[in-house]
Amino acid sequence: MKKRISRRRKKSYFRDLREFISLLDQTGNLHRITARIEKNSELMPLVRWQYQGLPDSQRKAFLFENVTDPQGRNYNCRVAVGVLGASRKIYRMALGADDRDGPGGVAERWNHALSHPIPPRLVKKGPVKEVILKGREISRPDGGLLRFPVPISNPGFDGGPFLTAPYVVTKDPDTGVSNVGTYRCMIKGPNKTGVSVSPAQHIGIHFHKCREKKIPLQAAIVLGCSPAIGLASVAKVGYDRNEYAVAGGIAGEPIRLVRCESVDLEVPATAEIVIEGEIPTDYMEPEGPFGEFTGYMGGQLMNGMFLVKCITHRKDPILQMFTEGVPSESGVMRKMGYQATLYKLLKYDCNIPTVIDVTLHESSGSRKYVVIRMKKTNPAQPWQALQAAVALDPSHGKILVTVDEDIDPEDADSINWALSFRMQPHRDVKITTHKFAGLDPSAAPPGSSHTEARFPSPSGCSAIMIDATRKWPYPPVALPAKKYMEEAKDIWEKLGLPPLQPKMPWYGYSLGYWSEEDEENAAAAVRGEYLKVAERLRKQRVKL
Repeated sequence: MKKRISRRRKKSYFRDLREFISLLDQTGNLHRITARIEKNSELMPLVRWQYQGLPDSQRKAFLFENVTDPQGRNYNCRVAVGVLGASRKIYRMALGADDRDGPGGVAERWNHALSHPIPPRLVKKGPVKEVILKGREISRPDGGLLRFPVPISNPGFDGGPFLTAPYVVTKDPDTGVSNVGTYRCMIKGPNKTGVSVSPAQHIGIHFHKCREKKIPLQAAIVLGCSPAIGLASVAKVGYDRNEYAVAGGIAGEPIRLVRCESVDLEVPATAEIVIEGEIPTDYMEPEGPFGEFTGYMGGQLMNGMFLVKCITHRKDPILQMFTEGVPSESGVMRKMGYQATLYKLLKYDCNIPTVIDVTLHESSGSRKYVVIRMKKTNPAQPWQALQAAVALDPSHGKILVTVDEDIDPEDADSINWALSFRMQPHRDVKITTHKFAGLDPSAAPPGSSHTEARFPSPSGCSAIMIDATRKWPYPPVALPAKKYMEEAKDIWEKLGLPPLQPKMPWYGYSLGYWSEEDEENAAAAVRGEYLKVAERLRKQRVKL
């Protein structure tokens, strides 16, 4: 596997968003919409229908080429939605993985990128500098941010248009190490947006450090660029890892960066749009509401303000947007990226080789419900994995479960089976506290203070860890043995019955507690010799 991944790294990766959109178009994974679409009331509802009405395998990216607003304004800007995570297939394509990599290909490809980062390379110019806007072009009523057709994600509920795919670049003022993270940004005028600066996220750490130094936090918002940067921005790659270097590990080559015009930051040379500015650290103001990853409206919050100083963009730019909610594009991206990060942490960094895979469920916003599948060799391993996973991020991981290798971690029925019959609550459950809410509406009642809503006193939110692995040998799974189910499937298909989609377990198998006599009796029964079995059982009769 490692050799194959290394060999493919030599192939050219996507230099920019446009190259990847072209591939999506060529492979039938793109809806190119040329009809006139109104950005506030029509665009995102149209995209959302595929998440509410189609399975993952049928979802595609959208490119809107004729966008207008309620006043009939035309924009010299296209809008792309779903281009990185409309489906798991599209996500794999963006990562550079394919079906030949097998079911563990995404996790191993991420492990390669995280373990072999490639530092970015600074260049003097790039397409993102084709148009440079400053001064009056930023502040006039129809200029600045209002030049771009930012849609409303949840018309009827959102408090305004939000940038939902902003790759926000900031630097640690002490170390100078850059971070690229995705944080919601509410459009508040031609030259200002809100920006989420949660203390549990890297931008919040930078904000706090700058506040102590009594200086603003310089920032740049990147809208649309090489998929590798977007994937790294959404994944939890760790505070000490530079997302540009991890993106280079995905691409197999250095990410080319250019210096900003008005702040001391570097941004992708082939980005579509870059918004430069700073976030004052001496005040916050209300921002929101916005439909969040929880599947509920995230209420009005006190958040940072991003003040725009300069905008650079390509000619005829493409504005990239994510969908949020349950399910959504951002949910797919968080799921695929974060579970790969956890997989690396547990299997390699924490030296638990028995971990098979890690799954986050989209129904939990791909944050709160974590399932770790393993083939344990000792009873300590499930707890080693659970406690490492729950500690990785203070706002991720609310329900964490370890399961055996025969449980499908993607299938809720399979997990519920393990929870029902492979654990005892008094013995196999632990609860830990001091977790951040991460917009979880169950943390505090509506109207609670900003602090209480994110970290309820006195000990924050909590997480439950459950070891749902078998503690001793079990009797076999109560289904026909594999041989008989496979033969029956052949008959099913010959009869022309509806196509099957098997899910585990679809055949019976031994789990260790099954004697030779049990096997012999079962074989005899299939041969029609069950009366002989009954006679053997009669001889074991006991008197009461």
